Order: sequence, then structure tokens, then C-alpha cells
Amino acid sequence: MVGPEWSQRGIEQRAGRYPLRVEAPILRAIELLVPGISSVTRYVRYYAFYAALGAHSVECGLDSAASLRLLRRGEVVLAGVSRLNDDPYGRPGMAHAVDEVRASLDGDVLHVGAAAEMDGDQAYSTRRSGSWDTYLGPSAVLGTAVNEDGAPRPGRHACPPEVAALFAPLWRESGADVLDGARLEALAPLAMQAPERPEVGWMRGLFTATRDGRHDPEEWGPDDRRRRATFRMLGRAVGLHGGDAAHGWEECVRSAVAFGHEAETDPVLRQVDNVLGWRGLLLRNYSVGAWRRLWAALVRSIGSQDGEADRSRDELRAWLADPMPATSLRACLDELPATMAGGHPAPAERQIMQDPDRRDPLVNVKLLLAGGRRAGELSGEARTTFLGAQHDILNPLWVSRLIGDFADRPMRDLAVRLVDDMLAQARRVALAKTHPDANGRMKVFSRVHERGGRYYKTGDEGDGDIGTRLHQAGDIAEQLGILEHRPDDETASLTPLGAELLEVGE
Repeated sequence: MVGPEWSQRGIEQRAGRYPLRVEAPILRAIELLVPGISSVTRYVRYYAFYAALGAHSVECGLDSAASLRLLRRGEVVLAGVSRLNDDPYGRPGMAHAVDEVRASLDGDVLHVGAAAEMDGDQAYSTRRSGSWDTYLGPSAVLGTAVNEDGAPRPGRHACPPEVAALFAPLWRESGADVLDGARLEALAPLAMQAPERPEVGWMRGLFTATRDGRHDPEEWGPDDRRRRATFRMLGRAVGLHGGDAAHGWEECVRSAVAFGHEAETDPVLRQVDNVLGWRGLLLRNYSVGAWRRLWAALVRSIGSQDGEADRSRDELRAWLADPMPATSLRACLDELPATMAGGHPAPAERQIMQDPDRRDPLVNVKLLLAGGRRAGELSGEARTTFLGAQHDILNPLWVSRLIGDFADRPMRDLAVRLVDDMLAQARRVALAKTHPDANGRMKVFSRVHERGGRYYKTGDEGDGDIGTRLHQAGDIAEQLGILEHRPDDETASLTPLGAELLEVGE
């Protein structure tokens, strides 16, 4: 019997992102609180580069194809100049695509044409719009450039003359297929670490929502005001806890906002919009990270579809149940660090994560339990952001209810339930994403599959924390002269200019 031929046979297995879908509340909150900055927008100079390119394209009447050709060549030259002039360990770092243009550098001669061609062996990027793909959304929100047919065009904030003048030599030289050392040396002012940065004044005003050094809320939109609030919070946190900068900008904010009383008692922080929303976001991210690490570790314990080390459900349950202490859940809760002190969040998650092995299943179960406790302790904006949409599966309120159900049962029983719910949620997410491709063949987006009552995997899962963009915001603030990082002792401080612009001084 010959079957129908309007679709291909079988199922195509693809890796899916966010297999438990626990990240959504964090991602939604970040999108709201850090507009104009993404996890991959690292350099202020690139915002200016695309703004200047948009203005130049309109001035010269370039269509989108010509603009994209100039964009690709310009990105190649920026990368080449940076590779020749910047310290790879300096702040800010080297430009995008510095590794990709290495093959196009012959000593101090850059083969621009070969690197810029999309289909060539030395192509620096296979994406038609190069790095513009990662900056176009943030640039549109910031108002420096918009996307039109894949190319930058002027945004609502006109590119100032000093920024246009900075990039004018780049447009002239990018037409050449080969740039020798002398011509590249003349373009050294464009390097990421060049001492003169004429774009900084303009960008500083946009990122901090100020004109002529002052902020008038009536002159700025909601995104601008929320972005300014985030920079104010960051600046004040660094002023209060700059010694924590050795662990990153986010650690300073955790010290000032997530834990302790300062978010509610400090005369500056308590006036910052959404500061308690940030508290909820940062605390929720501990639970999100714990779920991600637990799921990734469970998947690592599963073998491949070849039949080696595939696992039954009982074996997966034992994987998490066996490391649990031989006590009740209530006894385990009694041993957790306090989650509140004096009516404010205590750093319980920090204490739990002092364990040298962040992937230890017990460490991450304890983080989930701490989050379940906080579901009944936080209030107001912090609680709303912390819980997110309360119908989300595996959220802290769900863990809180599990605590009530399992309080007097062994920790092993809780572990079995966690494994069952992770497997069920991963299946729900995979089924929700399943759809036919253009040929009618079904695509399943999952790395874990069940066959005959046994589970196998097609790959491992990532277990990195979800970024809050505070790292990128801190680096941008440093490039803007708002924050100062001292590499000798790994501390940071708020500059006098930053304190004035952000109105976060004593």
C-alpha cells in the first residue's frame, strides 16, 4: 500500500530553547526595565556607527543595497582597526568580528573586499546585515537609528555633526578593496579604545535621558524614563557597594536592591522608579537559574538515542532522589538560611550558592525552596515581579504549595515530584512548539525524547543564568563616563559627572 505523498515521512528533531519555559517572567521584566540595551549590545560606538551610517545614506541617496554594502565594509574596517590598535584585555573590549577578520589581515594590510563579501571564504559574517541585526532593535528604542529594508536609517534623534565627522573617513576608505598600514593607521581614532570619543556626549544624554545636563521627564518617553531609572539604580548601587564590582555590576545591585533595607530606606534608591520591581526580578532569577541547572544536570545523566545509558522514569527519579538528605522536607527547611531579616530580604540565596559546586542538585533544590518561601514574604511591586504570571508552571508560588503538600514527607518524595514535573513540563513545551515545516514534516523542538518507556537525548542543555542586562548597562555606563572601574583592586565607583546627571549623590 502506497501512502499519501503530500508530506515527508517521519519527525525531525530539533534543539529547542528554554525547554522548561521558566525564563519568561525574567525576560518580560528585563525587556520592560532595560529598554535600548540588549544582551549583545556592548559598545556605545556601534550605536553611533549605525546612526552615522543612516544619516550618510540619506545624505548621499544610497538605497538599501548600497547602504548594506557600505555597512558590511565599514564593520570589517572597524574590526581590522580595532585588532591592530586595541588591547584585547582593555575596557571596553575589541570590536565585533575581530576574530573573523583575522584571515583578511596580512600583516597590517586589510583585505576589505574579501572579508565583506557574504559568499566568500573570508566572509566576516554570514548575516546579510552583519552586527546591525543585534543593534537594530535597541537603536530604534534609543532613537538613534531605525531599520529600513535591512539597513539603518536616521532615528528620531538626529546624528550630530561631531559624530558624522568621526565616521566620515570610514565611508571614504571603505570603498577600497585593500587598505594598507598607513591608511589603517589614519583610521585609528575609530578603534574602540581610542582616547577621543566624540560620540560619548550625545550618547550619554540619550542613555540618561538628559539634555544639557538636566532631566525633564516631560521631554522623554516611557522607555527613556525607565532606562534612566535603571541607570540611576545602578549608579547608586555602585556608590553604595562598589567593592562588590569584582563579581560584576549586577552583584552591586543585588547588595543594594535585592537584599537588605536600602531599596526602601536609602534616600535615593527609594525614589527610583521600579527599584522594587528589580528586587523581585533579581530574586526570581535565582529560582530560574536553579531550574535550568537541575534540568541540564538531569539531561546530562541521560544517554543518546543509540541505546547506551538511556534512562527509565524510575532511574531519572533516583538520580535526584538519591542525593537528597534522609530527612523530611520540614527538617531541610529548618536548616536553610533565613530569607528575611528585620522585615527585609536576607541574602539566603547568596549563602546557599557559597557551595563550590553550583550544579549540585541539592544546592539547586534549596534555592527553589528559598524561592518558595519568598512567595509568601514579599509584597507590592517586588512580589508582583517575583511571581510573574501566576499561572506559569514551576513558579515560586507553585513551589510554595509543594512545600505545604510535602512538608512532613521525606526529601526523596519531593525529589521524585520535581523530576516528574520537569519531564511533564518539558513535554508540554515541546508539544506546544511542534509544527510542520514547508514539506509537511513535523518538527519537534526538544533534546529529550521518550521511546518505549525510556528516555534518550539528542544533545545537552545549557545551564547558564539568564542575563539581566545589568552587566551590559554597567559597561555602557563606564564607556559614558558615568561609572569608573579600577582593575587594580577590582572595585568601582560613581563618577562626579554620573552623580550629577543621574541625581544620585548624597
